[in-house]
Amino acid sequence: MSNFKIVATSDTTRARAGVLQTAHGEIKTPVFMPVGTLGTVKSLSPQELMECGTQIILGNTYHLYLRPGCDVIRRFSGLHGFMSWDRPILTDSGGFQVFSLAKLGKITDQGAFFQSHVDGSSHLLTPEKSIEIQLCLGSDIIMCLDDCIKYPASREHTQEALELTSRWAKRCKNALQEGIGSLAPKVSKPPSLFGIVQGGMFKDLRKRSAENLSEITFNGYAIGGLSVGEPKEIMFEIADFTLPILPDNKPKYIMGTGTPEDLIELVALGADMFDCVIPTRNARNGQMFTKKGAINICNARFKYDTQPIEPGCNCYTCQNYSRAYLRHLYMAKELLAYRLNTIHNIYFYMKLMEHIRTAICRNQFDEFRKAFLKNK
Repeated sequence: MSNFKIVATSDTTRARAGVLQTAHGEIKTPVFMPVGTLGTVKSLSPQELMECGTQIILGNTYHLYLRPGCDVIRRFSGLHGFMSWDRPILTDSGGFQVFSLAKLGKITDQGAFFQSHVDGSSHLLTPEKSIEIQLCLGSDIIMCLDDCIKYPASREHTQEALELTSRWAKRCKNALQEGIGSLAPKVSKPPSLFGIVQGGMFKDLRKRSAENLSEITFNGYAIGGLSVGEPKEIMFEIADFTLPILPDNKPKYIMGTGTPEDLIELVALGADMFDCVIPTRNARNGQMFTKKGAINICNARFKYDTQPIEPGCNCYTCQNYSRAYLRHLYMAKELLAYRLNTIHNIYFYMKLMEHIRTAICRNQFDEFRKAFLKNK
């Protein structure tokens, strides 16, 4: 029985609204997942995240494995108890971080050998180890370990990474089945396992990867290897090609993207799930999102501005503080600036996804999309 149900579709685009069931509650899609790499969405408490309407957050296997480590998190029966978050959690497999952060990394069929960016210690992250860590974290949605590559990459290298990712995906599924057996009856509902489609910017390789993973069968499918430096038009082209060839009865997840405009366009192409550091990182850099585009709070024109970031916004920040005050905090490098800015951006993203879903359910998504983009 599938844990994902589509409840509405758009007549004029591939947009769809669904419900994904997990052990920690249901997730209404399309959904954006704030990034909580180390068990925290930077500067925000779980209570603030919930008040912003956050349904699910993303944690990271690589980072949490290195610190504080499973020996610590296990004492709290998983990441939910450790960070006091009772809603769903998705954890990335750690593959991207090995690719982007680890020192002297080496990929073999066995797994990813790397030196920790924290203390230089040596580690081997295998598909089995990645699943073991994610089970320890108690994640509701766990990701297969994949081989991430740079952009641009040769066809030969891309094909090798694709084939390795497919072999690792089979091992991840086997490891999860064995792991669930050893944990039972400690888990009330087994986690969902998502496969990750690779293939770079080569459409035939993307098709092969999608077919390989569909044959293995997973609870959901992610598209990896996008937003890694390629031009935006190529990103949309590859997403447009890949999303329709993934099983329609499973959630489809675009990893690591994007701006509000990206999310709307990718929903139109059929994507259901997203994560990105943009709303939190940009908040810490003084950039806030509004319906009319992003604004930079350090701009001198806000020095005497008594308005909130976005008039009509119901987030805690906009309900209580002016642009002038937020600019003052930011220019003075006060820590409160990061918290208040992040509250607004997360709230904006959560409301955007809520409006997108409502528009799909009313079969008005294309009108909403055009109106939103016209305001930019």
